[in-house]
Amino acid sequence: MLRSEAFPGILLVFCAVVAIAIANSPIAAAWDHLWHTEFEIRLGQNALEKSIAHWINDGLMVVFFFFVGLEIKHEILDGELNTARRAILPVAGALGGMLLPAGLYAATVALHGGGPAMSGWGIPMATDIAFALGVLALLGDRVPSSLKVFLASLAIADDLGAVLVIAIFYTEQIAWSYLGLGALVIAASFAANRLGVRKTWPYAAFGIAIWLLFLRSGVHATIAGVALALTVPARRKLDENVFSRRARELLTEFDREMDPTPRTNAPQLERVHELEIHCEAVQAPLQRMVHSLHSMIAHFVVPVFALANAGVNLTHGLETAPTHPAAQAVFVGLVVGKPIGILLSTLLAVRLFGAALPAGTGWRHLHGVSWLAGIGFTMSLFIDGLAFEGQPEAFEASKVAILAASFLAGTIGFFVLRGATAPTTS
Repeated sequence: MLRSEAFPGILLVFCAVVAIAIANSPIAAAWDHLWHTEFEIRLGQNALEKSIAHWINDGLMVVFFFFVGLEIKHEILDGELNTARRAILPVAGALGGMLLPAGLYAATVALHGGGPAMSGWGIPMATDIAFALGVLALLGDRVPSSLKVFLASLAIADDLGAVLVIAIFYTEQIAWSYLGLGALVIAASFAANRLGVRKTWPYAAFGIAIWLLFLRSGVHATIAGVALALTVPARRKLDENVFSRRARELLTEFDREMDPTPRTNAPQLERVHELEIHCEAVQAPLQRMVHSLHSMIAHFVVPVFALANAGVNLTHGLETAPTHPAAQAVFVGLVVGKPIGILLSTLLAVRLFGAALPAGTGWRHLHGVSWLAGIGFTMSLFIDGLAFEGQPEAFEASKVAILAASFLAGTIGFFVLRGATAPTTS
């Protein structure tokens, strides 16, 4: 079950339900106090003190954004976004799925006279990859694998847009000296890449430095994760043909060194260790990091974020959300803007630029996926916290709208795809 594609989404739902249940239980106050407990890291005279919730949102989520950055770089270099022809459909879908929700959000708030709620326009632009792919995985063979690739590519392009929105529009006053130092460390990480450094630990060290400097600069610290990811080498050190030939030689030597004892002997261990070195060298640092971080992100980072941020008092939230401009705008953006924006933009890409639908799919499949992209959750909750910092009522009302819209969009998307006919070419 842990290895199932659906499990990260199921775990995310479970953590959200737990957070909501506790937020509406007798221990709600203690639960809230837990996340606002101060935690300090001190090194000599220098101290960094934040609440546990801030450590999660400004610290742990940096790892999440680093992972997102690695996936973006992989898709651009070697994945579905590496040529204009392959990228046009998911990128068009992502653009339509960002611009129309943001526009509908602004229009909905404007109908209420504008005001502070307008700052939340970025909330309905995001798609939750884990949640959306989890729902798709529940459908099994009912959907072609090409549709999963399309949804993942669309969500990654969507995430790139969300990262840019956070960096440009949800950044506090900038301390240019710290930002400049951070840029120098990013340049040093890029230089290490160009000089052929293929160990992962130097990039981890650069990442910690960049995170600390960005934290002080006013630019949201999660951007440090994406910036670092773009400097991580995506090319391997060892040629695949050399690896294949040398691996066979080592295995032959390993077999030659066999003896009757049940233990691996010293000569065999030498061959095993050399093979391990070659196995590492034939994988790019980017590939090794994606592989090692995937489980941590899916099974720890995002679920912990959900526990810390998804809790909402439903009694109060359901009283304010239906009439609050921000909540109405978020709901309209995710449930109306996302599916319509994605369908219209992909239709234009096919009609005007000759883009092809994913192999074995028809427009009903695209219709279902456009609904799944309306599951905002993780990234939407994250932007909600940035947009409405110091506005607790708007923050809580928007949170209710995100949860309701994500549930509705996911449910509709599931049943649209479940009722789709066997994969056909359109």
